[in-house]
Amino acid sequence: MKPMEQKKKKKKDSEKRVAGSTAQIRDVVQKVESKIKSSTPDKRIRKILKVLKKTGKEEIVQAVLEKYYDSEELKPYQAELIKMQRHLEKTKKKMVILFDGRDASGKGGTIRRITRYMNEKRYRVVALGKPSEQQKTELHIKRYIEHFPHAGEIVLFDRSWYNRAMVEPVMGFCTSGQYRRFMKKVVMYENNFIEDAGRTILLKLYFSVTKEEQARRFKRRKNDPLRQWKLSEVDLQAQELWDDFTEKKYILLKKAHTKKAPWYIIRSDDKHLARRETMKVILNLARYKGRSRKLNFATDPDIVIPGDKELKLMKKQQKKYGKSLA
Repeated sequence: MKPMEQKKKKKKDSEKRVAGSTAQIRDVVQKVESKIKSSTPDKRIRKILKVLKKTGKEEIVQAVLEKYYDSEELKPYQAELIKMQRHLEKTKKKMVILFDGRDASGKGGTIRRITRYMNEKRYRVVALGKPSEQQKTELHIKRYIEHFPHAGEIVLFDRSWYNRAMVEPVMGFCTSGQYRRFMKKVVMYENNFIEDAGRTILLKLYFSVTKEEQARRFKRRKNDPLRQWKLSEVDLQAQELWDDFTEKKYILLKKAHTKKAPWYIIRSDDKHLARRETMKVILNLARYKGRSRKLNFATDPDIVIPGDKELKLMKKQQKKYGKSLA
């Protein structure tokens, strides 16, 4: 195979992986399913296998194997998360993990993989809706603090108080004064959380997806009745307001990335890699007994980027292109 052909094949394989194994199987089957008139699934499967060409069968087998091995690759890290959870319970420590970032960047899917085998009594996933009229009169961060973990517990926020730093100002859900006050005080708030003799661990994750991949995921949500509920008012305008969200991300990292409470950017075009690397980031937060010596806990620098490095990258892009692209 010529170098150019190898390059094209590698790009095509990469695009298939990003699209997801289920989507690959669906695409292959839909091409031939219109020719199949059998009513029961068993009969349809047998006829599809007859109609499918060799390349189609190979694509399905590859997609199934990729899904299987992706799942198997996560299991050792999921086992480590259980060990870490036991450690937190034994030492009475608390962990707060923030999942923020672009819409359709894979936050929810990553949370589900992280918590899949955890003890349900020792963790909570918090995804708050719009504030009530009473909550609007209170300190913005108060309704999040009300859900903070007890000793030995982990709380994962599917979007956090940083909505005030990104979604709310871009969409006009808060005033410019509210935004400025939040950005001025948020670091102080967080320092108060973690200055408790090391009992509280705070992790801030920003999931970053490319504009093209976000558009592809939105299209899938729009056309899939099982995912249409995910499309929100914010989602429908996210592409149009892409640069506005990028600007707020820049300010966020500039103002709220600190040594005590740093941000980590998770590149999430490839959902599997984003999930695996996020697990590594979490596992590296605590030293616990029984930690595997065979497992690789080093994070991939192409997937996990510390906030200060991302900020430098964005500054370089501003100088070169007149705006940040990350």
